[in-house]
Amino acid sequence: MDAQPAGLSRSEIERLADIIMSMQRCFVQHLSEELARGQVSFSQFFLLGHISSTTSMSMTEIAEKMTHTTAAATGLVDRLANLGYVQRMDASDDRRKVLVRITPKGLDLVGRIRQDIVAKLAILTGILEPEEQITWLHIYEKIHAHITCSH
Repeated sequence: MDAQPAGLSRSEIERLADIIMSMQRCFVQHLSEELARGQVSFSQFFLLGHISSTTSMSMTEIAEKMTHTTAAATGLVDRLANLGYVQRMDASDDRRKVLVRITPKGLDLVGRIRQDIVAKLAILTGILEPEEQITWLHIYEKIHAHITCSH
């Protein structure tokens, strides 16, 4: 019988959990500073990210994507609309249906924050050897494929 490679021990998994939580705190802290400048919450920013990848989304789609009630999604959209980051419009096929699309101001905010994250990741990858950088990407892709998260 072939010996199975030993996986991480419980203490190593706990160490990995501590590292992940510490890294998340650092990323979230910086993201929080960026979001404070734009006066948007994390939920609103993630919603802007979803809307920026489409031409428009209905309130029902937004609620589903954000795993919120329609009323809660409406609150998010109201605040973003008041700040000029999104715009409401009636659907051409059904005037009762409200569609939401991102404005140029919203696209600018999402783009600036995304570029800042990319720049910080570029700096972080600089501490790794080229083959480690590729391995890191592959590991994250593999993990991402197995994580289910609406946000």
